[in-house]
Amino acid sequence: RSSVQEFMTFTSQLIVERSSKGTRASVKEQDYLCHVYVRNDSLAGVVIADNEYPSRVAFTLLEKVLDEFSKQVDRIDWPVGSPATIHYPALDGHLSRYQNPREADPMTKVQAELDETKIILHNTMESLLERGEKLDDLVSKSEVLGTQSKAFYKTARKQNSCCAIM
Repeated sequence: RSSVQEFMTFTSQLIVERSSKGTRASVKEQDYLCHVYVRNDSLAGVVIADNEYPSRVAFTLLEKVLDEFSKQVDRIDWPVGSPATIHYPALDGHLSRYQNPREADPMTKVQAELDETKIILHNTMESLLERGEKLDDLVSKSEVLGTQSKAFYKTARKQNSCCAIM
């Protein structure tokens, strides 16, 4: 666990040092994406997530956390502060809320609902097409049956006409 913490701290510091003020970037490191946001006032934040986590949601989280942090913590404490000296309890709430990007971000939630609706609509269209094909089969079979019944009627009439009733 400590080696993971060291990796995250080292990677975050390195990325922040190499990023210029007022920028956002996503850097791939091993199996993870590191999303960094450095504000114009030099306050920076990093989100380390897997490749499937949406970048837009990560940057929304960063912007929200950095805005709240800058309002709650004095600017003098930023350069020398550490997790041991700076108390920011709202971070845990944000991290737990953003674990599921669908629930945390309205756009992602709407997109997921649209995707589900599209799948349902596609399945409905497929079943309608299959029903249409079945109806076409029934129509063609009934036409064949009608033609056969006419032929049977003509044949029966011909057969019956040669016989005389006594």
